[in-house]
Amino acid sequence: MNAPQSTKAQERAEFFDALKKGLLLGAVILMFAIPWIRPGQSPTSVAPVTRPAPALKPERIATGRLAEFGADNPSPEARHVANWAVFTGDHQNKSLVILDKKNATVYVFGPDGKLKASTPVLLGAAMGDENAPGIGDKPLSAVQPEEKTTAAGRYVAELGVNASGEDVVWVDYNAALSMHRVRPLVKEERRLERLASPTVDDNRISYGSINLPVDFYENVLSPTVKTTGAVIYVLPETRTPQEVFGSYEVPPQIKVATTQR
Repeated sequence: MNAPQSTKAQERAEFFDALKKGLLLGAVILMFAIPWIRPGQSPTSVAPVTRPAPALKPERIATGRLAEFGADNPSPEARHVANWAVFTGDHQNKSLVILDKKNATVYVFGPDGKLKASTPVLLGAAMGDENAPGIGDKPLSAVQPEEKTTAAGRYVAELGVNASGEDVVWVDYNAALSMHRVRPLVKEERRLERLASPTVDDNRISYGSINLPVDFYENVLSPTVKTTGAVIYVLPETRTPQEVFGSYEVPPQIKVATTQR
C-alpha cells in the first residue's frame, strides 16, 4: 500500500514543480514582450480619444404671443418687427422701442408686448441706414449734409448724459446717436412746429439723433428704460427689416412647442 501512495506524491510534486516553472517562464516572456510601464503612464504612445458629451440645447417655446398696438395703426414694417420681436423673445424680456423712420414715429412697448404710447419724432435730415465712418468723433460743425443719418439696427438702450450735461437715452454711444428731448434752440429750424405738423415730410431735421416731445421723453421713454431696460429697433428705409434684423413673418395662428436639435 505504501508504494502507490509514494508514487502519487511524487507525481504531484513533479506536477507542481512544472507549473511553477511554467508561470516563471510566462512572467519572463511578458517582461520582454511588454514595454516597461512607469506609474501614471499609458501602455501605448497613442493619446486617448475623448469625445465631449453632446450639448443639450434649451427648449424653445413659440407661444404665439404678438405685439399689441391697441388703437394705433402702424405700418406693416413696424407691426412685422414688433410681432417678431415679441414672438421670439428677441427683446430679452426688456421693453421694446420701435422707430419707424419712414413714418417718423416711435412706439414704446412694455416687456409684455403691449403698447404704452407712441409719438411723432424728428430724425436725421439725410436718408440712409448706415453711420458715416467716424461720425461719433466729429464736431457737429464738421458733419456733412449726407452724413446726417439715423442708422438702422437693433440697439440696447443705455441711460446717460451728453456733452451738454443733459440726460439722454443712448441708442449707439460710439456713434453719438441718442434719443432726447426736442431742443428748439435754432428758431429757423422750427422743430416744435415740425413735430406738431400732420405730415412726416418735415420731420427730417436733426444730425441723426431722435428728438422726442418733452412730455413723452420724461414720462414714457426715460422711466421705461430706467425700470425695465429696452431694446431699440430702428427700422431701415433703404433695406428690408428681414435684411437688418433677420426677422420673419409670424402668423397669428402659430402656437407650437418645438425643441432645437
